Amino acid sequence: MPAPMPSTTAAPDGAPLHGQALFPEQLARTRRFSLGAPQHPAVSPDGARVLFVRTGGGDDPVGRLWLWEDGGERLLAAPHGADGGTGPVPSEERARRERARERSTGIVAYAADRQLRRAVYALGGALWAVDTGGGTPFPVPAAGPVVDPRPSPDGELVAYVTGGALHVTGFGGLGGDRCLAAPEGPSVTYGLTDHVSAESTGRLRGHWWAPDGRALLAARVDTSPVRRRWVCDPARPELPPRPVAYPAAGTPNADVSLHLLSLDGGRTEVVWDRAAFEYVVAADWDAHGPLVTVQSRDQRVLRVLAVDPATGATRVLHEQRDRHWVELVPGAPCRTAPGLLVKAEESAGTRRLRVGYTLTPEGLQVTGVLGTDGEEVLFTGCEDPLEEHVWTMGPKTGCRRVSDGPGVHSATAAGGTVVLDSLAPDGHAVTVLRGGRAVGRIASLTEEPVVTPRPLFPVYGARRLRSALFPPSGYDPGAPDARPLPVLLSPYGGPGMRLVVRARTWWACVAQWFAEQGFAVLVTDGRGTPGRGPAWEKEIRGDQLAPVLEDQIDALRAAVAERPYLDAGRVAIRGWSFGGTLAAAAVLRHPEVFRAAVAGAAPTDQRMYDTHWKERYLGHPEREPENYERSSLLRDAHRLRRPLLLVHGTCDDNVAFAHTLRLSAALLAAGREHTVLPLSGAGHTGGDGKAAGRLLGFELGFLRDALGLGTGGGAGAG
Repeated sequence: MPAPMPSTTAAPDGAPLHGQALFPEQLARTRRFSLGAPQHPAVSPDGARVLFVRTGGGDDPVGRLWLWEDGGERLLAAPHGADGGTGPVPSEERARRERARERSTGIVAYAADRQLRRAVYALGGALWAVDTGGGTPFPVPAAGPVVDPRPSPDGELVAYVTGGALHVTGFGGLGGDRCLAAPEGPSVTYGLTDHVSAESTGRLRGHWWAPDGRALLAARVDTSPVRRRWVCDPARPELPPRPVAYPAAGTPNADVSLHLLSLDGGRTEVVWDRAAFEYVVAADWDAHGPLVTVQSRDQRVLRVLAVDPATGATRVLHEQRDRHWVELVPGAPCRTAPGLLVKAEESAGTRRLRVGYTLTPEGLQVTGVLGTDGEEVLFTGCEDPLEEHVWTMGPKTGCRRVSDGPGVHSATAAGGTVVLDSLAPDGHAVTVLRGGRAVGRIASLTEEPVVTPRPLFPVYGARRLRSALFPPSGYDPGAPDARPLPVLLSPYGGPGMRLVVRARTWWACVAQWFAEQGFAVLVTDGRGTPGRGPAWEKEIRGDQLAPVLEDQIDALRAAVAERPYLDAGRVAIRGWSFGGTLAAAAVLRHPEVFRAAVAGAAPTDQRMYDTHWKERYLGHPEREPENYERSSLLRDAHRLRRPLLLVHGTCDDNVAFAHTLRLSAALLAAGREHTVLPLSGAGHTGGDGKAAGRLLGFELGFLRDALGLGTGGGAGAG
């Protein structure tokens, strides 16, 4: 494993360069410290072998396929050729990577047979396979550029998508290549997912093998009802715009149906009330048959359906209702080996799991189901919202915690082996456990940040707001020459993500970096964020800004009252995505509190965001238009009287660049000065490379000027 990077190094001219000044470049070069981390582990049924993907190091972006066995690692496959296998990939694969937030190149995903004896992957559109017992990777002939290849459970065949058609082929030319389903038109695909399912429900897959390998369950997606957006890079006018079928709130979704496709050419459509339940949020095919989860357009009803593989008929196994929305729990529902349904329930402020007659304990907030191993169910949950642990529940063991120590933990398991992925306050570790005992580690090659987060974790106010406060290193408020610290809020504050955790996350490193520049950085998870139960999450229904802003301001005021060295007269806020919306709303609606804001990739007109995500919180815009009005920013443009920096990637296909352009136009029409920084060619994550490495410095300069701090401050200034 590479040694930790020192806090000082040398500039290109040989002069010493403080570690703080290196951090923005390091953050971009390591792609937020994601490079070198083991990804997508899979455990063989006997628990003896673990497959995973990992790049070659903390600043190497090229992914490779690895095997862990008998305490050691072995490289199975690596990209080859002059471009390192990072050449052009099909547009459908580029879209999949964007939805999955893949930040590497080369081998970024794989699929394996039931025994993990053979793995397949796509590289530059070509289909490759490798036998995990030994041998070199070998190409598999395909009918065209390959997307999402998946071998049959016995490893004899592989299904893949090309040109929107679902194909099956044998290895070494055995069995030939067969097209099981071909698109009937240019807006139809088989075996892939749609934008809303991938971005907002988490369903990234579109085809699933039957356990006997004789048929597949496949999604048919028809995007012809969906309005198109055209994404282009204005800095490269020679390139044609790219169409994206993007269903904005209140507009038609893609028409998604499911079909049972047998290898002998048979085809049967899965039957359910698709008019009432248009979202296919999960699907699988286990030993008990196909299992499908569908949701109504208003998201207040969720149904779990068992499918008859012979006729396509369905029966309801479980129905869940909620007057606000039914929250989707990743990985649920699913079934144990004996066939018990694993499903989520909400009661008395707790999101719980039910398996048969067994319920997880009150107060343990279930955040996701990781899988099943025989009768055991592996899941993640929070007793304390600052930590997320791995738990297991089964008829013999009851409910017990697997992970230990503070941090954010996840896992995968099979055959009595658990691969525990832990992000702790001191970094990242992947441990292989058997019988609850560590038997090995999978090396994490991520770089050591040149910044070490040192947060305090205060709890503020009657709502017990969980916060993280990052002071500059060595700051002593009692020193004779100590100056009051300007305050920088750096929240996300929205659904689906919490930032205040006891772990060395990349965003904690960013917060500490700003602290070293002379700020006290305050991060608060308020209402709407996960980990504190359904009632807490659903308090934002109908208004995504007012309660969230109230929590940020309450935490700020409590922090200032508790620590008089915080300068309440110099407060700024920064954020990205929903956090960007929150930052812009803060200076627009509360200029008496916030003196400057940086808003990155901010949804400004909530009607322009996608159906499933936005209608969950605000309802249908035709039936509840007032919710969209109170949660959007365009109507507040005339109120701006503080410095505001808007940052946005020009090729963002999730939160369109038009959000920032429309707010900028409204500000200009109202005569309000502001600054716009377009990130050429960047998507929703802001991009990588030199420009991304300079972004934090640009933000810092803007905030210093806006707060009247000049160019002085902490380390890395200038």
